[in-house]
Amino acid sequence: MSLPQDISPINSELMDTLVSFSEEDWIPQPFDPERAFMRILWVGSEAGSWAVHFRWLKGFTAPQHKHLSASHTYILKGKLQVRDGMLNAGDYVYEPNGMIHGATTALEDTEYLFICNGPILFFDDGGFTSYLGWEELLRLKKSHESNSRSAA
Repeated sequence: MSLPQDISPINSELMDTLVSFSEEDWIPQPFDPERAFMRILWVGSEAGSWAVHFRWLKGFTAPQHKHLSASHTYILKGKLQVRDGMLNAGDYVYEPNGMIHGATTALEDTEYLFICNGPILFFDDGGFTSYLGWEELLRLKKSHESNSRSAA
């Protein structure tokens, strides 16, 4: 039995998603809007996945958190202290669903690509403090765009 030779998509609306870094604003992160920024590259609401380009200035510390899904991190430049390890430019990290770790600190001005398959839950000794998933990212982007238009 031969395989069908027609590989055209059934959904004619399927297409690549291209985001130009030069066209996207850096959105301040709520934890520390003076030292932590992100560009939201892609949000896939159908599966809850998302991709973000983070820029953290030296000294920024992200709170401890739990990954409620797997994630991929690629360090573009700089240096991060993560748990007992150090991540340098060119390093890649896969974190499985359920990974819990303490604060992450930028030891230098750092940029990294972060691809996450779902949400992250932030916490402190008192309990849950915040949650970051695809819906929150879209709300942050919409709020940033609205504030930018108002300031113009």
